[in-house]
Amino acid sequence: MTHDVDSIRAVLAGVPDPEIPAVSVLDLGIVRAIAPERVTITPTYSGCPATLAIEQSIRAALDAAGMRGVALDTVLSPPWSTDWITLEGRAKLATYGIAPPSEARAAPCPRCGSSDTEEVSRFGSTPCKAQWRCRSCLEPFDRFKCH
Repeated sequence: MTHDVDSIRAVLAGVPDPEIPAVSVLDLGIVRAIAPERVTITPTYSGCPATLAIEQSIRAALDAAGMRGVALDTVLSPPWSTDWITLEGRAKLATYGIAPPSEARAAPCPRCGSSDTEEVSRFGSTPCKAQWRCRSCLEPFDRFKCH
């Protein structure tokens, strides 16, 4: 049985990223392609510890929506890019307190908006984020690494 792509997309829009529940797998661009009988995903990096949890969450959501026949494929090439994060996803990251990826040297503080910020550690709460600090409000925050 084939399913409508828009119906599949609606189901996936409700599947949160397990490490950042404020954004969906669609918002992060983890979902690469949706076809009537197949969903293709790419984790944010090949060693992402959340990959299995993401696959299981998507499978459970599809099954609960009566879409057991929709296959789920995970592909690593080409690798995921922060360019795939949607505009809505970037806004949700900022609202959640994570600076979205940017080529700018300074990350705007998601708490007060100041650009007087500095990287504290290249390693943040997850491997795809770096730890930053705002010099204005003194709050720490994560920033998505560009890749």
